[in-house]
Amino acid sequence: MAADIPGNTSPSVDKAAFTVVITRPAGQSNELIARLAAAGIATLDFPLIDIAPVTDEAPLRAALASLERYALVVFVSPNAVDHAFARSDAIWPHALPIGVVGPGSVQALARHGVAAPAYNVISPPSGADEDTARFDSEGLFAAIDSALDATSLEGKRVLIVRGDGGREWLADRLREAGAEVDTVAAYRRLVPEPSIGGWARVHELLAGVPHVWLLTSSEGVRNLHELAQDHLTADEIAQLKRAALVTPHPRIAQTARALGFDSITVSGAGDERIARALIAAVPTVVQPVPSNPAHSPAKSRMTETNASTNASPQPAATTALPPNQPFTPYEAQKRHSASGPLLWFVVVIIACAAGVGGYALNRKVERTEQQLLQRQQANDTQTNELRIKTEQALATVHQSDSQVAQLEGKLADAQAGQQALQQQYADLARNRDDWTLAEVGQMLSAASQQLQLTGNTQLALFALQSADTRLAASDSPQAVTVRKAIAQDIDKLKAAPSTDLTGLAIKLDNAIDQVDSLPLSGEAPIAHATPQAATWADTAKVAAATGEPRWKVWWREVTTGIGQQLTSLVQVRRIDNADAMLVTPDEGYFVRENLKLRLLSARLALLSRNETTLKSDLQAAENALTRYFDNSSKKTQTVTDLVKQVEAGSAAVELPNLNTSLQAVNQYRSRG
Repeated sequence: MAADIPGNTSPSVDKAAFTVVITRPAGQSNELIARLAAAGIATLDFPLIDIAPVTDEAPLRAALASLERYALVVFVSPNAVDHAFARSDAIWPHALPIGVVGPGSVQALARHGVAAPAYNVISPPSGADEDTARFDSEGLFAAIDSALDATSLEGKRVLIVRGDGGREWLADRLREAGAEVDTVAAYRRLVPEPSIGGWARVHELLAGVPHVWLLTSSEGVRNLHELAQDHLTADEIAQLKRAALVTPHPRIAQTARALGFDSITVSGAGDERIARALIAAVPTVVQPVPSNPAHSPAKSRMTETNASTNASPQPAATTALPPNQPFTPYEAQKRHSASGPLLWFVVVIIACAAGVGGYALNRKVERTEQQLLQRQQANDTQTNELRIKTEQALATVHQSDSQVAQLEGKLADAQAGQQALQQQYADLARNRDDWTLAEVGQMLSAASQQLQLTGNTQLALFALQSADTRLAASDSPQAVTVRKAIAQDIDKLKAAPSTDLTGLAIKLDNAIDQVDSLPLSGEAPIAHATPQAATWADTAKVAAATGEPRWKVWWREVTTGIGQQLTSLVQVRRIDNADAMLVTPDEGYFVRENLKLRLLSARLALLSRNETTLKSDLQAAENALTRYFDNSSKKTQTVTDLVKQVEAGSAAVELPNLNTSLQAVNQYRSRG
């Protein structure tokens, strides 16, 4: 009869004792919890991130109200989709492409009635190559480039709807492709405070209950690390760092590893792949189960009998035994009396051997126990030393992790600043020629105005040469064209005659200063008459010499003396303008002031290159000097000469202009 062999077992999985800790925001894991519940796995909803509306919704509403301005709209997460559509009642334009990062965002769009093929929804591809698909900014940019060709977005506007903060990688790539990117926040991420019951359940799990943590964001990993420092003991933190983690993206796993977690599994995006990874993380509990539990007591007793009578296993079938011999009491007694002493002798020998062997075995066991005790003490000492070193190393690692986290934050800020500077440098480099030509245009305009106002060709020539030097640093065709025009204007300025306007103005200033000292015609000084007594000659000698009578000589001497006396008393002058003699001293003041005004007006006309006014004022001043002032005075003659010199030196000279250079600059601006 065949015997059943105990000990054959088959494995069975105990999922009831296994728990998955889900750290997503509250209310966003219902589908995943249902999948795990169908697989018989318990879950603990332990949110590590709270999603809240933004404080100021005006930018989001303004962006959603003007979707016609954008060539592409990107939602970075399902939360961005839900919060954006909750704050917009408008119907989404069918022609406006939508970019999303993963399957969760595609499902969120479908909940709001936006789904392919009616709408152009762009997301990283999945399907046959699902395990290697990248559901992140890099994968989305590749999908946008494949669907729209990123270079086609040059000069167009792109809207990115996201949470507060977030990565700038996608926005930077789109800006490098030439797009104008606007980012707007649709929600805020806050650090929650889990309930007391949730922390109590976490304490139970860390005490030894098999479990695994699901962390779906790097921020959730950092929040778990910070909350653990406040709510868990050192031993529980150590257990937490050794607990199994499942993350959907390698970047989250990298963050967790930097914070000290050492058992991390990357599942990939999507509830389906996350559920597969969580189910695969369930440990297998092997329990002994008999292969044939329905065996009968009779079979058990038969097995025990066979085992007690035979040292080797019995065959499956037994043969018939021969018939018993007749019972003979004498022969049986004889055999018993012959084998008795021998049997006792064998028993005594066996007992002695057993005693000696037991004693030797006992001594050997004692020595072995002593060796084991010594080794255990040594191992305990080494274990204590190793535990102390491990705690010190963990403390150092935690401190290093904190420092690394701070450095990463500073590095992120530095990278953001560097990207902003690079963008500004690119904008400046792109518009460098525009800035240069604008500066040259301003220089030429100022030089042209100065040339027309002052006639200073040297100053205008210096401005043109400076503009040409400024343009020499640029090799653009527009700069070359403007330089040719500037060269033509430089040649015209060099060929133009130069008028010393400053010297002429100085002469007018000197004339104005001397007006107050000029004598009027009626104020000319008259020499006082001095009677001259005639010297009588010797009439006798004169008469003897001339042969004339003495009375005749005497009479001529008398008449001559009287005539000389009359001549010294009376002066006769020619006056062409009789009214000049009628000017009173008070009126003379106004005559001088009017002459000054004429000379000042002539000075202004000289500096402004107004030839007509200049000639008129100089002629009026010259007439006033001739009519009302004493022309025999040296001072009057000096002022008259100064006026004539200014009139002769201010001959009409046609000034060149800078129209050629200004037209070249204006043509470039209008073409731009």
